[in-house]
Amino acid sequence: MNNSVTNTARLLGAGLRALLALTLVTGVLYPLVVTGIAQALFDDKANGSEIKSDGKTVGSSLIGQSYTLSLKKGEEIPAPDLKWFQGRPQNGLSTNSVNSQYQLILSGATNRSGDNEELVQWVKDAKAAVVKDNSVPGYVVKVSEVPADAVTSSGSGLDPHISPDYAETQVHRVAEKNHLPVAEVQKLVDEHTEGRTLGFLGEPRVNVLKLNIALQELVAKR
Repeated sequence: MNNSVTNTARLLGAGLRALLALTLVTGVLYPLVVTGIAQALFDDKANGSEIKSDGKTVGSSLIGQSYTLSLKKGEEIPAPDLKWFQGRPQNGLSTNSVNSQYQLILSGATNRSGDNEELVQWVKDAKAAVVKDNSVPGYVVKVSEVPADAVTSSGSGLDPHISPDYAETQVHRVAEKNHLPVAEVQKLVDEHTEGRTLGFLGEPRVNVLKLNIALQELVAKR
């Protein structure tokens, strides 16, 4: 009987020590080491890839933002503020209906097939809007020239990038709205065009938030 109790106590003690040791290693030391390495070597990415302007955090390089006018009476969707470069459509997004305490925007795609009538109409309407918004005196956008990313949302609906073609489509409009030379606005686009990752992954792209911050700084200098 005594041996049985002793063995049981020994096993419980070993199990408790193993539990405490593993809790210390995996629950305290490992997270601290990983966090320390991340902060030391990847400080920007570890903290959300924040983008700062005038010393303030204005967003993340990983999440797209909307550049719209204030919502007017009778409008369901605010009109785009055309003095800024615009990102991709956000048709896949919906509002948070589970917890209304926080005004969250949910990530997601439209989940509509390529021949879905509603999706086809969205694309047609988006093309017409791109042509209308970006055609200015001396520069007319043709329907055939509208890039695909100008009329389709990304899988998440939160893509922070647009293609160089879509950015260039907006150059004349942005220049006119901000009373800037077209060449200077085009130079901003060229400077903010990122190449393929590692030279072969993905496509060339332009981060809309970074581009608009540069635009704001250019306007402020004039």
